[in-house]
This record gives sequence, C-alpha cells and structure tokens, in this order.
Amino acid sequence: MPKTLNLTLSPKQAASTEGWLSIAVRTLGIRREQVALARVVRRSVDARHQTPKVLLTVEIFVDGDTLPEEIHFDYPDVNGKTEVIIVGSGPAGLFCALRLIELGLRPILLERGRKVDDRRRDIAQIHRGAGVDSESNYAFGEGGAGTFSDGKLFTRSKKRGDYNRALQTLVFHGASPEILYEAHPHIGTDCLPKIIEQVRQTILRAGGQIYFDSKVTDIEIRNQRAVGVWLGDRLVEGAAVVLATGHSADDIYEMLHAKGVLLEAKSWAMGVRVEHPQSLIDRIQYHSEDMREWLPAASYTLTSQVAGRGVYSFCMCPGGVIVPAMTDYRECVVNGMSASARSSRWANAGIVTEVRPEDFPHLHEEWGVLAGLKYRQQLERHAAEIVGGEGTAPAQRLADFVAGRVSIDLPRTSYLPRAVARRGEEWLPDYMAHALRGGFSQWGARMRGFVTNQAQIIGLESRTSTPVRIPRDKDTFEHPTVSHLYPTGEGAGYAGGIISAALDGTRVAEMVAAKIK
Repeated sequence: MPKTLNLTLSPKQAASTEGWLSIAVRTLGIRREQVALARVVRRSVDARHQTPKVLLTVEIFVDGDTLPEEIHFDYPDVNGKTEVIIVGSGPAGLFCALRLIELGLRPILLERGRKVDDRRRDIAQIHRGAGVDSESNYAFGEGGAGTFSDGKLFTRSKKRGDYNRALQTLVFHGASPEILYEAHPHIGTDCLPKIIEQVRQTILRAGGQIYFDSKVTDIEIRNQRAVGVWLGDRLVEGAAVVLATGHSADDIYEMLHAKGVLLEAKSWAMGVRVEHPQSLIDRIQYHSEDMREWLPAASYTLTSQVAGRGVYSFCMCPGGVIVPAMTDYRECVVNGMSASARSSRWANAGIVTEVRPEDFPHLHEEWGVLAGLKYRQQLERHAAEIVGGEGTAPAQRLADFVAGRVSIDLPRTSYLPRAVARRGEEWLPDYMAHALRGGFSQWGARMRGFVTNQAQIIGLESRTSTPVRIPRDKDTFEHPTVSHLYPTGEGAGYAGGIISAALDGTRVAEMVAAKIK
C-alpha cells in the first residue's frame, strides 16, 4: 500500500518533483532509491497569509508496492445496436454518447455547428469584426461553449466517484494528468479542441455517428412520445431523444414552447466582465509579484449582498482574455477564457447579479415562460445598439463606474474587436448597475487596489445560464409530459460548466439505457 503524506510547502519547494520528494522521503525515513513511484494526488495554494503556502497530498510507492494501473477505457462496437438521438455535442452530449456506447447503445449526435477546426476560422472572423456565423461561434459547434471559452473543470455539484471518472475520461483522451489532482483543474482553450477531436474519434470508432451542420428544427412527438427530430425536411428517428443543446439555443426553447411541450422559468444572473492587469491581481492575492516565479497566475472568488440581491464573481480567468460570445451580430455578449499557460497580461472575471421575475413585469403577459429569455435578448441587443454592433462592446473604467463618473478613455484591453467607452447606466438596468457598484465597493474595501481605473468593466455578461428549464422527472430524468425525451446539461437547466454537464449527460445515458432495456 502506498504511503500518503500531507505536506505544507513553500512555493519554491513545491515547484519541482525533486523539491517536494526530498522532503517526503525525509519525513518517511526512507531512502530515495526505495521509491518506485511518487505522485501528487491533491494540490492547492493557501494565500490567506502574508507568505503563500502550497498544500500537497502525495502518495509514495516503495519497492514491493502494487503500482496503480494506467487509465484506460474500453468502448465496444455498437454498430447495429439500438440508436439514441443526441441533440448537441457539448460536454453533456459527448459524455452521454460515451456512456451510451459503454452500455451497448448507438449514439447519433446532431450538431448545428461545425468541427473544432472549422470553428476556429469562424471565431477568427468575429475577432476581426467581420460578422458572426449564427451556427458556428463561441457557443455553437463541436465541444459546445466550453471548447473555446477556457476549459475550467471545477464543479461544486460533484459526486466524487463520477467526478474523478469524468476527469479520467479527459486524461484518456489527451488531457494533462495534472487535472486529476489540481484543486481547480483547468485544461485551457488551446488544448481542449484536440481532446474534443479525440472524443469524436472514440465515438466514431465504436460505431456512433456525429453529423455537423445539422440544425434541429422540430421534434417529432407521437402519442406523447419523442420518436425523433427534424433537420429541415429530414426526419431522424431513434429509441429516445436527448436534448443537450446548451444555454444559447433560444430557438429550441421557442420551438418546444410553440409545440406545447412543458417548460419552466428559472432564475439566472447577468452583469459584466471586469478586467484587471494580472500583475495587480497577483500583488493583491500573493502580497507580492515575486511569487509568480513559483505560483500560477492568481485568481479570486468574490461574493456579496447588495440590498438583498446576490452579487458574485463567475468564471474567473487568470492570465486570460475577454471574447465576443454572441450568436447573432445584433447582440453584445462577452465571455472569458484562458490558455493552458494562463500567460496573458490580463485577468478577467464575470461579475453578475441575480435577475428576478419582477425585473421584467412588462414581458410576462406576452411571453409567459419565455419572458426571461426575451428580457435577456432585449438587453443584449440594446448593449450592441448603443455602440454600433459588429462585435463592439461598451466599457467603462472600474473606479469611474463605482464613483458614477464618465470615462473619457479606456485602458488597454484583451477584448477584440474593440471596446468603446460608455457609462454603465447606458447599457445596464438600474437595479443591475446598483448591485454591481455595491459589490465592487465592498470588494475594494477588502482587497486594496481592486477598484482602480487600471481596470474596466466590459459588457454584457449574460450567458451564465439559461432563463428557461426543460423539466424532467427527478428519478428517471425523463420529461414529465413527453416520454423518451431527456433534457440534459446546461441548456436544460441542470448543469453549470463542463464537468457538471458531463456528469449530467453520463447520468442521463444511464437513465436512457434503463428505459430502453
């Protein structure tokens, strides 16, 4: 049996295997040559004190111990097996497909967007201000929204065994083993596309099918049972239909609502991206910029209450950039991402506040359950209109926003195509601007230097989740009024990131298999 040690080390000691291993063998009272294998099983940074520490949990295998097996998955041939339709190839859809294969069913994935290589070209067009392809962008395409927007793998909604297995699945498909032990694992937008490609190849080798440029326009329901979906005038049938469409598939909600399929309104949050120099965040969090020789780009997590309304940071991207995440040229939507090295000179995070039904009472009578969706669309289009659209985003220096001053100009930014100075009140509803201003003020009092005109807010951060949930039975995961219809992932309202969506898709696959078999 391996020996497990919990070590509290300086950043320099933890930076290399030899650094921490020499301390581990000395603590255990063994010789270095006795070690057959040494590995980290948990790593986190404790920056609460003046000098940051690195907390390592390590396993030491000595000669004679049984060494752990390499991670491996076997996917059987499912050619000719019962087919299940999966709409969407984000993490929920892909992990659902992998699990269906393990359970002996044949997944048929339908993706409205394009493969990752083609998506790269379409995204480059957005950065150049050359327009937005409504079917291939930061939200739509192979791998879903997470593929080109950071690849953070941390989730609070984890059942530990399933969580580890999801990470192991990614490692099997090419991710760094570091994600197995980092407290906040991260792949990076430069690495994740290759992993997605490997997942695609696994599905295809096993006999599954993936169709790109295949937008679902309708769902075929007979006798209150989902039997397939329509791609324009083409019907694709299967034993069940899994909806893994992501949080930006507004047309899917509208189609379901028009057909009388039960939907539910849900709460969500909106706000802005705030961007600081990464060196400033390092200095605030590590109490020194010198720590960056040994530690990764510093991050933060912030929460507050302002007049009874929650305000919090979301999707913090150290060493990252802000990207245009709209799915229509008439919208202004921003998101953040980091490459694996997190080496950008900037740090950014979504700063959002909860949105309530009483914030848009004028829309309820006309739109009913879709009122929140229409409200979000209105705000996104308004933000685009005031700066002329074409990917341009409104922005304001942070200290000016908090103080209620006009920003004459803006600091340099990672955002492309470009940002234009506008007062936050021009593109944020009053309640939202008030809540965000209060949150920033509270955090500035706790983190000296955080509220500064070296930083800026850029809008609109509006796709934290969807305002609509597609309901399902809590035990079977099946839609309550349409049998053999299985909503899953972030777009259905049951996940909030790559791993939580992957876990949800896996669980849905198990429910589908139980139903069919």
